[in-house]
Amino acid sequence: MKPEQLPLLNSVSAPTVHPDASRAVVSVTRPDFDADAYVGQLWSVPFDSSQQPRRITRGFRDTAPAFSPDGRVLAFLRAAPEGKPQLHVVEAAGGEPQAITEQKLGVTEFSWAPDSARIVFASRVPEDGRYGTVDGVGPGSEDARLVSSNQYRMNGVGYTQDKAVQLFVVEVPELGGEPAVTPAGRAAKGLEKEEGPASKGIPAVVQLTSGDIDHTAAVFSSDGNSVYFVAAGHEGHDADIASGIYKVAAAGGDAVLVPSGPGPQSIHAVRESRNGRHLFFTAQELGPGGLDFVARNTALYAMPAGGGEARVLSDVERQDLSGTLEPAGPDAVLVLNSHRGSVELLKWAADGGSEVLLHGERVVLGAAAAGNAVAVAFADAASHGDLGVLERGELRLLSDFSAQLRTESTVHEPRGFIVDGPDGYPVHGWLVLPDGPGPHPVLLNIHGGPFAQYSGSFFDEAQVYAEAGYAVLMCNPRGSAGYGQAHGSAIKEAMGTVDMADVLAFLDGALAAFPALDAEAVGIMGGSYGGYLTAWIIAHEHRFKAAVVERGFLDPISFAGSSDIGWFFGGEYTGGTLEQMLAQSPMAVVSKVRTPTLVIHSENDLRCPVEQGQRYFAALKAQGVETALLLFPGEDHELSRSGTPHHRKQRFEQILDWWAAKLPTAAA
Repeated sequence: MKPEQLPLLNSVSAPTVHPDASRAVVSVTRPDFDADAYVGQLWSVPFDSSQQPRRITRGFRDTAPAFSPDGRVLAFLRAAPEGKPQLHVVEAAGGEPQAITEQKLGVTEFSWAPDSARIVFASRVPEDGRYGTVDGVGPGSEDARLVSSNQYRMNGVGYTQDKAVQLFVVEVPELGGEPAVTPAGRAAKGLEKEEGPASKGIPAVVQLTSGDIDHTAAVFSSDGNSVYFVAAGHEGHDADIASGIYKVAAAGGDAVLVPSGPGPQSIHAVRESRNGRHLFFTAQELGPGGLDFVARNTALYAMPAGGGEARVLSDVERQDLSGTLEPAGPDAVLVLNSHRGSVELLKWAADGGSEVLLHGERVVLGAAAAGNAVAVAFADAASHGDLGVLERGELRLLSDFSAQLRTESTVHEPRGFIVDGPDGYPVHGWLVLPDGPGPHPVLLNIHGGPFAQYSGSFFDEAQVYAEAGYAVLMCNPRGSAGYGQAHGSAIKEAMGTVDMADVLAFLDGALAAFPALDAEAVGIMGGSYGGYLTAWIIAHEHRFKAAVVERGFLDPISFAGSSDIGWFFGGEYTGGTLEQMLAQSPMAVVSKVRTPTLVIHSENDLRCPVEQGQRYFAALKAQGVETALLLFPGEDHELSRSGTPHHRKQRFEQILDWWAAKLPTAAA
């Protein structure tokens, strides 16, 4: 894969399955250079293998499909060029989609009511006078913000308290009849001249929540009378990262807290069982202070829907769960589990019974069930995203959205292996080899997080570098997710210790095991926490020909005052004292760096603010280390994953130019 082939990366959403279990619908999106944006539409994928998937919408960007429970209507989000996503509905059998929201800042998520007549959706609601609510008042002319809280900004969003996420219920109009027409001429005489949502056929909505905190993960109760949601509505919520489950009448009213545990938790998803007996939710326990998040696995809980004690169902030490808790039968849910570089699909019943529905060398992106059919969106070594259906424990492939990717580019398959470090600890990872006998120069890649994981599925970074002639090494050192909480918490107040030992051991093990690798031509690179560990390693090891430090967590001290999560993140990982921060700070040891280093940062990065990269670059420059600073305007912390297509391509080109100069391949 080459940088100019980014548009071949088709991403597939979590599926929605028609209630008759005949087909699923997914959104398929891709980067587009002409629009410099992400475009895509909805596809219907039949379970009958004699039929082919087909595109069923023609919007600029159509995403998040969901069938109504009765199967008559398909809802989804549609965004126009430069526009915000709005909720649309269309007859499941086909027809013209109809917009049913006109939210100033768009719709972020939604969920159907059991009666198929209503939808609850979430939308950021701007304060009057901000975000274009007053003509002629742009961002630079808005009133000053008086900040008195820790939590007032978020990477990718900006300021949050003046545009909190609120919940709304909208009634879905009858589809299939003759469309309404706008009165004109004599018929319009005497009508209001001011246009509003109603004049465009947009239904009225009922707002369920208010205030300056976000309300998310909303779902209806099984009887349709109430809406569950997640919010940090407790007293003192600005001093911790805890959240709770709330319940509000679907017609509006005061929300009430649903007790879910004895201590502070961060709630991720909630779902009532179809039979109404149990409430499932996923949560991280946060310790007494509500901040102890480091390497805390997300667990699945169940409790009586009418109230009672919540029971943990999953193995908290070994399983780290995610997903939206899709119903699977009357009293069970589907959930995802990160496991040793893969993401599995699990089914859990309220009585504690569970089964692994799908595992192996793949990453499950989402799943949905209807009847006996379970549709699964996944990525693996040969696919950036596809859809299959589970049959008798086996996955039958239904789509091939990565066919063009494999046809027009070379896909290099990752080789998984384990290296035992000097202390005997096993380090799991992958090697992606370029074509040819070698010896190949080596790039040691380090992931972000740190509580995250590399996998053996298709990874555009590894593929681009391998195509350019580099052997790419990726591993999950201690600190990573997917290997248990003890593995992840090993670097708490000890960053740059066993994690550094693990990645270097993995590198040495790979060099010894694979003769095609050139041990004298090795580079190192990483982003976010990977940028941290790269910067830390090159201050202590001088074996690398060059380095790339991207969007790095480089100075825990200044991070505390500049990052959106700085008020708690660094202190929980490094410890809160000045001595602890300095002992684990790449900026504190930058004077020891001798490795040529490319520093990459985005100007709108609020997670690892741009000052982290700028100050690191300036320090290298001042001490005579060969360095360069690559800055991306308009981008945030997610540049490499969801930045504009033009910038993602340019980023790859600049990185390859850097490696070509510092670590040339045989082809160069």
